Amino acid sequence: MAKKIKHKKSKAFDFAPKILKFLSKNTTKSFNYKQIAGQLEVNDTQGRNEIIKELKYLVSKEKIEEVETGKYRFIPKANYVEGYIDMTARKTAYLVVEGVDEDVFIPTNNLNKALDGDLVKAYIYNKRKGKKPEGEVVEIIERHKKQFVGVIEIQKNFAFVSTADAKMYTDIFIPKEKVGDARDGDVVVVELEDWPEKADSPFGKVMKVLGKQGEHNTEIHAILAEYGLTAEFPKEVDDYANHLDTSITEEEIAKRRDMRDILTFTIDPKDAKDFDDALSFRQLENGFYEIGVHIADVSHYVKEGTILDEEAYNRATSVYLVDRTVPMLPEVLSNFACSLRPNEDKYTFSAVFELDDKAEIRNKWFGRTVTHSDQRMAYEEAQYIIDSKDRVIPADISLTGEDQEISEEVANAVLKLNELATIMRKNRMSDGAISFDKVEVKFNLNEEAEPVGVFFKQSKEANHLIEEFMLLANRKVSEFIGKQKKTFVYRIHDEPDQEKLFALQNVISRFGHSINFKSKSSISKSINKLLKDVEGKREQNLVDTLAIRSMSKASYSTNNIGHYGLAFDYYSHFTSPIRRYPDVMAHRLLQHYLDNGANVNPELFEVKCSHCSSRENLAANAERDSIKYMQVKYMQDQKDTEFLGVISGVTEWGIYVEIVDNKCEGMVRIREIKEDYYVFDEKQYALVGQATKKILQLGDEVIVTVKNADLVKKQLDFNYIKKVN
Repeated sequence: MAKKIKHKKSKAFDFAPKILKFLSKNTTKSFNYKQIAGQLEVNDTQGRNEIIKELKYLVSKEKIEEVETGKYRFIPKANYVEGYIDMTARKTAYLVVEGVDEDVFIPTNNLNKALDGDLVKAYIYNKRKGKKPEGEVVEIIERHKKQFVGVIEIQKNFAFVSTADAKMYTDIFIPKEKVGDARDGDVVVVELEDWPEKADSPFGKVMKVLGKQGEHNTEIHAILAEYGLTAEFPKEVDDYANHLDTSITEEEIAKRRDMRDILTFTIDPKDAKDFDDALSFRQLENGFYEIGVHIADVSHYVKEGTILDEEAYNRATSVYLVDRTVPMLPEVLSNFACSLRPNEDKYTFSAVFELDDKAEIRNKWFGRTVTHSDQRMAYEEAQYIIDSKDRVIPADISLTGEDQEISEEVANAVLKLNELATIMRKNRMSDGAISFDKVEVKFNLNEEAEPVGVFFKQSKEANHLIEEFMLLANRKVSEFIGKQKKTFVYRIHDEPDQEKLFALQNVISRFGHSINFKSKSSISKSINKLLKDVEGKREQNLVDTLAIRSMSKASYSTNNIGHYGLAFDYYSHFTSPIRRYPDVMAHRLLQHYLDNGANVNPELFEVKCSHCSSRENLAANAERDSIKYMQVKYMQDQKDTEFLGVISGVTEWGIYVEIVDNKCEGMVRIREIKEDYYVFDEKQYALVGQATKKILQLGDEVIVTVKNADLVKKQLDFNYIKKVN
């Protein structure tokens, strides 16, 4: 039996990745250690000895073969693949390979300087029975990003920058001459420039100083910088937008369907500044209802090939942080020219429907229009009309801040539209749509944008009214083009992953709920029942969150697979072009086909869809981070207060607790629960006290206090007080 070769990697001499990289590019030739040393520019005895050791090690691992004594060759059949690094918080990683379901585990010592998101080439070891495949990075093909945000610590002759990102396992070394204007403790943006072979950390340069750690504007700008988001527009883009002709001309009106004389209004959040959509309403002589879904005609101003269009595409979406909006379009367009403001004529792109009393479509029309909004309403005002049937809006919810009388015509339109929307929503649910009305956490901010209060926002009938008609327009536009078998930008949503659903079932069973796995329809119906059953209960936010996580992610694609969550065979985004670039593409494509244009290249639009999906994910992460930041900021002055919380997560290192009153989540570390020695029980998904056998599991109510509020890491740590029986 061959003696097993023990191999301990020297930190100073780690030649394996370079040897593999060189040999993999010369698969038909064999080389001795001297030739390999020459290629690696190693000319000292110690270095050559290390190369000999590495070669023996690689042969033992069947990565290379010794074809004759002292001559080595790459094994062509060896399992080398390309994929993306997905780091864990434990400094290990997984290699995500496109088209392969099972990810490959990459131990820390096999990362070879790869960072989260990097595109790499890796060697996959022979998979052993019962174990997950394991790999080693042999080449970094492309860095996912080169700029990082962190806090700088300045020494006499150098500095280090450490990031709050748990997936960034190394700090960044900054030579003294590349510190710039940064001072010790500043939050900075740094760019990676090099990672020398023998260096533990990559070398970087300070690109921008964001401000002092912990200051409000510094931390918000740090969130934006972390995701490569920019609040300001380049001067040339602003100049271009400011010089656009935004007047409404008779010449342009003549090219459109003029709907300015038809009752039209908007319903939006109280604090909205851009109004993407409006509804028009009138009853026709045949007894049907003509309902126009009118959308800002952004594509009239944002022309393909311009610097304005390039900037909008690069951004792909507006970003809504807690205290500010980072728009996709310059303000002259987003808040003024394109925004469907009251008492102003506007260019719009419309989907006009004739509906009967059963909300069935009797006729439809798509095209460019000119409209005039007669009334701006907030959701609260429309909801008041729906609830009370009263036209006088009280001062406390009125947009004007005083009692306001809505016209009888508008009030009646709201009531009838709500009747029709209620029918459409009921029909959707019976078709298998899933109703995710998750509670939104909102903050009351003072003049300095400091959080002084937390409140929750949940959708009501007025929200559903707008939602149903937007869904109708999105669905029918995509169906109109999809049935012609022409290229279009779809919003797709795949069926949920069965494993995630089983994991959800495991959690909700603790609260007496279940999922019916009999069919696709039964799964949808039981999830809807689950979401309704937990309303108002202590486990609601936990169950809502876990149910959403069990779903696939929606994305943009030219390959239409339908939308599982909405139970639609065809679906697109058409109704928010001020804040979403895919909607701009949808408008352009629809007009192109209305003008009898030829089918367009799907590959070109698939690339754009992928970009928009990626930017949407970045924006969602930034928005989540801003909420976490505000929650931590809100809680930092409440360290003496006891809070009732619900255990929202259980891990081997502790429990996550969500406070009932404000939905803020923090961690209690297992070693700091003093009442017993707790051990993580993976089967029960719980912590079990070894002496008392007391169990802490998902959904349990506990009392906690704030131990630490870290604004930079956007992280709360709690003290465990007791379990509520």
